[in-house]
Amino acid sequence: MVGMIYERRHTRLIAEFGGLWKVIPAFSALFLVVVLSSLGLPGLNGFVGEFLVLVGAFQVSGWLAAAATTGIIFAAVYLLWMYQRVIFGEITREENRRLTDLSPREWAVLVPVLVFIVWIGVYPAAFTGKTEATIAALLAQVESKASVALAR
Repeated sequence: MVGMIYERRHTRLIAEFGGLWKVIPAFSALFLVVVLSSLGLPGLNGFVGEFLVLVGAFQVSGWLAAAATTGIIFAAVYLLWMYQRVIFGEITREENRRLTDLSPREWAVLVPVLVFIVWIGVYPAAFTGKTEATIAALLAQVESKASVALAR
């Protein structure tokens, strides 16, 4: 979605934006879903990955899980700060007043992505189940090599 804005303004600098909700509300709403997904909001795909990483980290070390949680918190703060600066507030640049909202082609690209964001968040087993056998084989291989290394 950053690429879509870049094509309109030819900049990625946060300071160059502001007040986009007033000009391109559809883009802003869909961008919110993507940002919330990146935050790991339950019901969206980012939550599944973050949850699995945190569970795995906690099984290895509480300190590792605490460090991972700290990273998630910092990412959430940054993403919310960025969204607030870019989307809300007053329009900070005159160029932003002339931005156009999503084209039919952009809708055609974004709708399937958003469907997958929600689908993976609501029903992750449809995707994680397909990788179970491969992950089990990988874990068995890692555990066997680790036991050989520890035996030395």
